[in-house]
Parts: sequence; C-alpha cells; structure tokens
Amino acid sequence: MKTSAKIYSGLIFAFLFAPIVVLLVFSFNESRSLSVFSGFSLSWYTELLQDSATLEAVRNSLLLATCATAISVVVGTITALGIDRLRSRWYRVAMNTVTDIPMTNPDIITGISLMLMFVFVGRMIGTTSSLNFWTMLLAHVTFCLPYVILQVLPKLQQMDKSLLEAAMDLGCTPMRGFFKVELPEMMPGIINGAIMAFTLSLDDFVISYFTNGNGFDTLPIRIYSMTKKSVTPKMYALATIIFFVTMGLLLINNMVDNDDSKKLREQKKQNKRSKRRRVSSK
Repeated sequence: MKTSAKIYSGLIFAFLFAPIVVLLVFSFNESRSLSVFSGFSLSWYTELLQDSATLEAVRNSLLLATCATAISVVVGTITALGIDRLRSRWYRVAMNTVTDIPMTNPDIITGISLMLMFVFVGRMIGTTSSLNFWTMLLAHVTFCLPYVILQVLPKLQQMDKSLLEAAMDLGCTPMRGFFKVELPEMMPGIINGAIMAFTLSLDDFVISYFTNGNGFDTLPIRIYSMTKKSVTPKMYALATIIFFVTMGLLLINNMVDNDDSKKLREQKKQNKRSKRRRVSSK
C-alpha cells in the first residue's frame, strides 16, 4: 500500500512539474528549437534584458503590485480589527460573507463589472480617459483585500485578549497597546497576506485586461500580446525568472508559518505549565 501510494504521488508530481522543468531547460537552449536542446546559452536572457517594452511592463507590474499590496495591508488590517471587535454574531457573519464575495466571484465578472463602473463614473465626472493606472490599482485592491483580511483575522482570534487588557492596566494607551501587543501578534498574518496580495496582483491578467488604460501594460498583458505573434524562448526566460521569484515568496511564506506555529506550540506549553502551577499551589 505504501509503495503504490508513493508511485501515485510521484506520478501526480511529475504531471504537475514536468511542464515547468521543460520550460526551465529550454530557456537556456542555444537555438530556437522547442524540441531539441542544442546547447547551454544565456542568449535569451540577454535578449530579454534588451527588450525595453518587456522591461517597462515588468516595472509597471512591480509598481502596481507594490501599491496594491501596501493599500490592501493597511485597509485589510484595519478591517480585520473591526470584524474581530464586532459583538453581534450576525454582523460578523455578514462581514465575512461580503469579504468572501471577491474571492468566489469569477474574475471575468469582476473585471467586466469594474470596467463598467469606472467608465460610468468617468463619464459622469467628464474625464477624457476612464481607464488608467488608478482604475487598475483600485481593481487590484478589490481582489487583494479579502486575502489580507483572511490572513490577519485568525491571528487576532488566536490572540489572548487579556494581554491587551493587561497592557492597558499597566498604563498603555489604546494606540500604544495596539503597537506593543496586537501588532506583533498580527505580524505573521500581515506578512502572509502581503505576500499573497503581491503575488496575486503580479499574476493577474483577466481583471487587469478589462481595467487597464492606454500606455500602461502589465507583464501578463505584455506576455499575452507576445503570444499573439510568435512564441520565442525569450518568453521561457521571462517565465523562468517569474517562477523563481514566486518560489522565493513561497519559501518566505512557509518560513513565517513555521515560526508562527512554533510560537503557538510554545505558548500552549507555557499555558499548560501555568495551569499545573496553579493546581499545585492550590
């Protein structure tokens, strides 16, 4: 049974990662062939670095993802604090449902609805161009925000509420108590949410395609325009760089999760020890 499970797992992983391995190998191919590896070369990476349009798309994507992540982290953290402090169960359920809608809604529906809204508002205020960088930024914040909330909110729910009360009893103001007690407890969730928001914003195509303006193309839109003409190994080089960047973010995310789980285990051990001491003292 164990051998068959290992074989089955190996086949699944081979099916998932074989295309990525092929892409990585042929990004270093000396020739343009997509089936024969003629030799190792970095020429396609050199050609990629000389493509000004692609480099501008990379810059646009990084700028958009950074701004969307920063706004989503700030607004998402404040929203998670507000949801956690709601006393009414029905309000909390309603807020959680509203938060889940952008994630469960198909991207094409979200993109079309946002495009129509931006065009409608643009015509009402009389702007010359309804779609631009700011419309893309608002669209990216819309679908990144729920992921930040869902990463921060569990950390608040796991936090011992008596810690904030103890800090305020010792003289902390509510603002200082937030930075000294609540923010460190939320930080693993904030980091994970920021990584997810940045990755989703960098990778998004459908919503960006419907809400982008003239002269501001992101990297996914640039890749889509390149595939219309011809597929060159230069795209393989670009995809390889994106893959390793994503893998680096994933490793950081896993490291934060491991540190957070270790802290939780240590906290549980300390709670058990304190309970044993109380029982023995009685």
